[in-house]
Amino acid sequence: MKKVIFIAFAIEDERQRDFLKGQSLLTYSPFEYVDMSVKEPYSEDWKSRVRTRIRRSDGIIVLVSKNSLSSSGQKWEIQCAKEEGKKILGIWAYSNDRTEISGITTKVWSWDTIKNFINSL
Repeated sequence: MKKVIFIAFAIEDERQRDFLKGQSLLTYSPFEYVDMSVKEPYSEDWKSRVRTRIRRSDGIIVLVSKNSLSSSGQKWEIQCAKEEGKKILGIWAYSNDRTEISGITTKVWSWDTIKNFINSL
């Protein structure tokens, strides 16, 4: 059975999210992907829908970049995932950006890293 993975990302990193989504569509992918990107990310309705989807997810992948530091939507998603007790994997969105998010273990983006995380869920 496929695992459901919630992807938390800053809207500026949408292309990297699309790249990850492209990887997930490959036939050997061990996960199904939940896309929560919306145009107005701060309404109560958005928050309740995100929380519901995070609860339904087996784990969370956070795309980490310098954009993460100013993304209030992504910060809220990470906080929500922690509150819901979900396992979180941080992946650096770009090879030349090693931004750190407090409390998130972040690794270099590789298919093996993602696969190992998903297999651990």
